[in-house]
Amino acid sequence: MKKSAKAHQTSQNTVVGAYAVQCGECFKWRLIPSQERYEEIRATFIEDPFFCDMKEGISCDDPADVEYDTSRIWIIDKPNIPKPPDGFERGLTLRKDNSRMDAHYATPIGKKVRAPAEVEKFLAMHPQYKKANVSVSSFNFTVPKIMEDTLPRKTGGKDSASASKKMKA
Repeated sequence: MKKSAKAHQTSQNTVVGAYAVQCGECFKWRLIPSQERYEEIRATFIEDPFFCDMKEGISCDDPADVEYDTSRIWIIDKPNIPKPPDGFERGLTLRKDNSRMDAHYATPIGKKVRAPAEVEKFLAMHPQYKKANVSVSSFNFTVPKIMEDTLPRKTGGKDSASASKKMKA
């Protein structure tokens, strides 16, 4: 999979600083302007790979928008995760020990669901979403791979990387 959300750390949280997709031809990283557009690309990535010329005014001859480096945490997303249903937002939380991420969805009423069973329960309690063709299969709790070589190094004492971090991607 050649897509990534690039994150940066603050003292309290990790937030997505940029969404990037790797060109299927030249392998350069191209910034994507919004989470919504990133999710559209990710949802059909296998059938419709991303190429530089899909970004207006850009070709493979242009320099990369961003370089893979250790200035931020990089996560590599899985291809073809469906775009969240209207009104729902997919989010990811980086565990305190940086070992993995956990996926959740924020519902239109602000409740977080963290597993298919919670989605089923939510839809049973709010049938208007079922009527709008929202189903458990509309949600995917697969988490991206954290690129370990971009994680902050421990410097002794209390490591800022162990602070609570949240990421939306």
